[in-house]
Amino acid sequence: MRVLVLAVMAIVLSGTAARAADPRYPDWPCTQAKVPEISLAAVWAGPPLDEVQSKWKDHAKISALVAKLSARKTPLDEAEKLVKEFLAASASDKTANAKLLFAGLFDTLNAQRSQVINGLERVSRKQREAADKIREETLALQALQGVTPRDDAKIEALSNELIWKTRIFEDRHKVVRFVCEVPTTIDQRLFALGRVIQQEME
Repeated sequence: MRVLVLAVMAIVLSGTAARAADPRYPDWPCTQAKVPEISLAAVWAGPPLDEVQSKWKDHAKISALVAKLSARKTPLDEAEKLVKEFLAASASDKTANAKLLFAGLFDTLNAQRSQVINGLERVSRKQREAADKIREETLALQALQGVTPRDDAKIEALSNELIWKTRIFEDRHKVVRFVCEVPTTIDQRLFALGRVIQQEME
């Protein structure tokens, strides 16, 4: 039982030790630095988008293409091919369509990224609460073990509950580590598609 208590504490402490590497973002659980939004200048070196930024939604074909290109289930090489085919068929409207397409991608992927970041921070807060609860229950278990006479049924029930909560905590921790990669993947997709759009405009 002492081994269980030590193992639980080790798992909880390891799961929360890396939290809040940047004091500006106390709920950010990832080792990667938190970048709340993608900067347009970091992913687009083409002509200014000011006049088209809010107009891409008015074009049904472009809106549908943006949705397909933004979906993570669409492989990047397929997305790049779709961009080339769309712009090749745009003829005299190529520059205007290219700008609308990128404006749509920028808006959509930035919004996706914000949802992922907000979700990660929500889970991080839940993990902190779970870690606090597990610590409390571990101390309660230690106290029960020191009481004479021992209430073995109560000790076993609390031990089983701790094992269950620790397993959930560990599973969430693994998911968070995986999801921490998603904002970077979105950045890379936007940069790659922006580069293809700019190349097709030239």
